[in-house]
Amino acid sequence: MDIGRGLVAIAAAIAVFTGFSTGFGEGNVGSKAVEAVGKNPEAVNQIRTIMILGDAISETCAIYGLLIAIILIFVFS
Repeated sequence: MDIGRGLVAIAAAIAVFTGFSTGFGEGNVGSKAVEAVGKNPEAVNQIRTIMILGDAISETCAIYGLLIAIILIFVFS
């Protein structure tokens, strides 16, 4: 294995690591949404809408990280 393949593997691992931070972020969004519903139950529909939008935007970051990792592995290896 030459140095180029090793660097590609490290870069792919770093790209996949975005999924971990996404998981922590989505958990934080969920906990704050539950707190907000507990404080203001009348606004449950608005809170749910904003929470789902935030989770969707956060999830795209993880998908992009996975896509970059796949491209790095299959194109540059």
